[in-house]
Amino acid sequence: MENQDKPKVGSGRSLSRRSFLRAASAGAGMFVLAACGGGAPASPTAAPAAPPTAAPTLVPIVDQATPAPAPTAAPAPTAATADAPTTVNGVTLPADAGPVEQQVYVRYFDNTATFTTIDFMVSVYNGGGNALRDLLSDALIRLDRNFIPQPGAATSWSSNADATVWTFELDPNLMWNDGTPVTADDYVATFQFSGSPEAAWDFAWYYSAPGALKNWDKALAGEVPPTDIGVRADGPHRVIFETETPAPFLPAKLMYSAPLQKKQLEAVGPLYNNRVETTVSSGPFVLSEWRIGERLVYDANPDYKGTNKPYWQKLINIGARPEPFSAGYQAGEVDNEPGDYLTAADNEIIRADPDLSQQVKLTAQDFRTDYLFFDCQNPPFNDIRVRQAFGHIIDRDSIIANIVTPTQAIPAYSFLMPGFPGSNSEALSSIQSYDPDKARALLAEAGYEGGAGFPKIELWLRSEPPIRQAVAQAIAATINQELGIEIEVSNKEFDTFMAALNAKPTQVQFGMVSYGIDYLDPSNMLGVWLATGRHNWWNATYDEMVLRASELADPTERIQIFQDAERLMVEEAPAVWIYHRTVADVLKPYVKGDALLPNSGGFSGIQWPGISAYSNNVSTLYMDNTVTELRPNPPR
Repeated sequence: MENQDKPKVGSGRSLSRRSFLRAASAGAGMFVLAACGGGAPASPTAAPAAPPTAAPTLVPIVDQATPAPAPTAAPAPTAATADAPTTVNGVTLPADAGPVEQQVYVRYFDNTATFTTIDFMVSVYNGGGNALRDLLSDALIRLDRNFIPQPGAATSWSSNADATVWTFELDPNLMWNDGTPVTADDYVATFQFSGSPEAAWDFAWYYSAPGALKNWDKALAGEVPPTDIGVRADGPHRVIFETETPAPFLPAKLMYSAPLQKKQLEAVGPLYNNRVETTVSSGPFVLSEWRIGERLVYDANPDYKGTNKPYWQKLINIGARPEPFSAGYQAGEVDNEPGDYLTAADNEIIRADPDLSQQVKLTAQDFRTDYLFFDCQNPPFNDIRVRQAFGHIIDRDSIIANIVTPTQAIPAYSFLMPGFPGSNSEALSSIQSYDPDKARALLAEAGYEGGAGFPKIELWLRSEPPIRQAVAQAIAATINQELGIEIEVSNKEFDTFMAALNAKPTQVQFGMVSYGIDYLDPSNMLGVWLATGRHNWWNATYDEMVLRASELADPTERIQIFQDAERLMVEEAPAVWIYHRTVADVLKPYVKGDALLPNSGGFSGIQWPGISAYSNNVSTLYMDNTVTELRPNPPR
């Protein structure tokens, strides 16, 4: 079994590159798109699928002539007895499940983050940090634990010959819980809202190039009305998307498509889900309580007609600062502690505790990379030698061993994580290798020998937890010691950081941030570095390569161009890559379900995109019968 090569938590061994390459390759299969709709997930008692014997597909495979198969009905758990209890949403609990009143999942969210909406298509960066969200309607597709797209609100999809027109057939059974049918008009209204200048959607770049929706950028600029955007209804249950250029990856992008209700959007406005009195749901949960920044609660939707019905009957989000997360988890206040919030001290406690160490679940998360970035258009970072000097001063192995912990990261020398489609990390590893002597020589060549004349600079962080604040402090100390440059670390509020980063021109001279996939294709990750992306670096050759490769059908040529583009970027050093995240979440032992079975890469945690409308995780997880002993009082 592949997961047998994965180090146990507390072993003190790092995840080997070979093991991680096998593990991370789980996500690569995501690109069997139109031809692989798939059925509903198996019951929680089913055995895990055997790992694939052949190498996973690393590039889009699109059969435009064959629509995705319609989903099969979700089977009842085969191990359940005839008299097993049922839930308000009509789900029969597995035979080993705890009582209905214990089917409650509790977690913390960081209440220091700006929190103004739970709808992705209204705002992403004001979505409450790690609070659960996007549970009130179904996206067109959703992912299983192997990152394979499955039917969501769409039962099938297909495209024309050049992948510029995509047709999605909606499940005709879907209903809003006010009795209104879900129709194509809801999806059209949502995209027209998010693509309007008035919405000022902070994720609007996502539906720009590559694979830009037709007239999307023009609508954002106010040059055409949002009704001209390439999203239209063809009857009540068919949505058609048109793109400016070939987009073989569009179904994967449309994971982020959970709609607003057209009727309530027009009557109340985009924040109608902020109040229990005006909220409406067609998804697996309904909003039952929301005190912004304090408490967010969902109940299972008794009127849900989709194929993602949950066993959990309540989801409770408790707002708190990150510092007490571990203590709260150990005290039994919550069922999960995100690995992102574990400190080095927390990891030591976990390693030393035989029970806690068995509760760690490793995930590939979203192929996320942490990196330093520069304002490349202004001094001192407009000098490539300065940027390259910084690239040779980061001791990644030391940072991981002493701060992050080997179960949480592997060294990064480029943007695309090992196992990601098109990753060429081994070939690029020498370009930004740890070499203080070379760093000093480059800095001297740029006119700043020993740091003389180099201005004091501020390293901005984006509302980072203590562990990444420690990483930044270690990097600042190393740069000061080795290069003679004084750096002050400043952990900014999330919205302050993003506003400054997205300003044109940028207001962040030097920052540390992370980025993970939105859809599994090099066009997504490498697209961040286009001239239209988030960073103040521009290279016309790079842009041409990424945009051209994004549209190509030939897999070999496509990947080669992406790899050449990434090499160019790493050499130009608009960023210094630090580490790729592997996340060791901590999860109570009574949480069970298919989502926690080893996936094709051997990972057995709640895989990205977590508990949301974008994942089949929702319909597989439950509390087993040990919950009554381990958590005798059901949370409310």
